Amino acid sequence: MSAMGPPGTAAGFNIPVVRQFSIFLENRVGRLLDVLRAFDDAIDVQIHSLAVLEATDFAVVRMIPDNADATRLLLRERDLAFSEIDIIVTELDEDHELSKLCLYLLGAELNIQFMYPIMGDQPVAGPRMAICCDDNQFAGQVLLRKEFRLLGAADLR
Repeated sequence: MSAMGPPGTAAGFNIPVVRQFSIFLENRVGRLLDVLRAFDDAIDVQIHSLAVLEATDFAVVRMIPDNADATRLLLRERDLAFSEIDIIVTELDEDHELSKLCLYLLGAELNIQFMYPIMGDQPVAGPRMAICCDDNQFAGQVLLRKEFRLLGAADLR
């Protein structure tokens, strides 16, 4: 019997991902503006997407920057509480609609935890969406099999 492992499969393929930061802010007038101005002043980082979820005492700001290392440093320098995860970004077009994306993920029994649009000034085939599922690798593989175009961090620059 051979000591060779199983042949490579699509399940072993790592999908392209982007780094999302979630910043936890006290819910105070002008606090978001302070954070955004810090990014405006930074020469080595640009924000590609932003979503704000507000609660009574705090807000969570989800963002996708083009430079994760610079973002991490900027947030630490300002003593901001944050977390970071890899998420999926995909382009939508007439053949790859948002409703189809949701249908395919539902068919694979995947839960969409959150989703929001990506800003951009580059010409693209259609709108771009940031998506986080309970299993992003599997979700990305499902979308690739359905011929959705997944974007990596370099594609957002």
